[in-house]
Amino acid sequence: MKTCIVTSDYFVPGETFINRHIEHLFGGQTCVLCGRFDGQNPLDKPVFERRARLSEADKLRAPFAMGWNAATEGTGRLPFGDNRRALVDWLHAQQVEVILAEFGTQALVVAKLATELGLPVFSYFRGTDASRALGSRQRVRAYRRMMPRLDGIFAVSQFLLDNLARHGVSHPNAHVIPSGVDIRRFAPEAKIPGSCLAVGRMVEKKAPQITLRAFARAAADRPGHLTFVGDGPLLDSCRRLAAELGMAGRVTFTGALPHDAVRAHLATTEIFLQHSVTDRNGNTEGLPTAIQEAMAAGCIPVSTRHAGIPEAITEGENGFMVAERDEDAFADRLARLLDTPDRSALARAARATAETRFDNAVLLDRVEAQIRARVTARR
Repeated sequence: MKTCIVTSDYFVPGETFINRHIEHLFGGQTCVLCGRFDGQNPLDKPVFERRARLSEADKLRAPFAMGWNAATEGTGRLPFGDNRRALVDWLHAQQVEVILAEFGTQALVVAKLATELGLPVFSYFRGTDASRALGSRQRVRAYRRMMPRLDGIFAVSQFLLDNLARHGVSHPNAHVIPSGVDIRRFAPEAKIPGSCLAVGRMVEKKAPQITLRAFARAAADRPGHLTFVGDGPLLDSCRRLAAELGMAGRVTFTGALPHDAVRAHLATTEIFLQHSVTDRNGNTEGLPTAIQEAMAAGCIPVSTRHAGIPEAITEGENGFMVAERDEDAFADRLARLLDTPDRSALARAARATAETRFDNAVLLDRVEAQIRARVTARR
């Protein structure tokens, strides 16, 4: 079934969940509609760049068209004029049968056009699009207007569906399907005792300072090493904080790494730390892919009761959670875990959870089945 995958930027190496859909959905019968395209196309897919240079006529139309769309549809990014005609021609040429927008904000861009063309259209909600985006009343109204146009929605966690529903945004054909992980590639190896790892952007939502201070307290009189993988605005301040805490020799900051390198770190790491919090703009996780990958690698997660994380971690069985921003509890939980003589049962349980719940081959089949069922029902 030829599927058009709609995303903001193509190609983004870190968006493994989207790239997997582009590469494998319906046997790889896909094309890509993106906002921006930097020319990298390792998956060798037909690409339509929505924000490509406008024609002279569209430059004249833009102020009215974008203003009208913003007022009536809640976003000024709907295609119009020559660009819209080119997109319609491209969709026809690609023989697209269904559209999957990888974020709710991207679905806003294409839902109206898909309806006018008679194409089934689905949206995947992944985090920011069902948290921070809901802080805008205009966005909430736009989502409500969009929902009847969609054939179904997916979310990576029940938390996100519940959050949408609290704002009066819902769909009768809604399904929780996590992004998942390739459990055949993320496999446990011999673990380095006391090794800890945190992976993600160094931003407020990941609270790297809390992770760092909690590790410093827990490891003060215990063996252990913490590695941070990721780049971002808080990286330099965290480096300075590590030195101030006397942890410069026990904390490594790698910066951003290729996915293969992250996987290698996870394979030999014993404990995965992720202190996710709701940031000041209301931004939350969905169900972090990093936690799913860590569990697949047999890492024991220590995290927070945040967003969809409790849907992955069963307290004391395959990992541990504390309240958001509770640095004392985070440090105490890590200290007690480091004091546990045999942590192998927790590691095995984490891996088993990934095998049974986060195998992305199984989850991809579920997405396909739901799309196929709805498309068949329309015919």
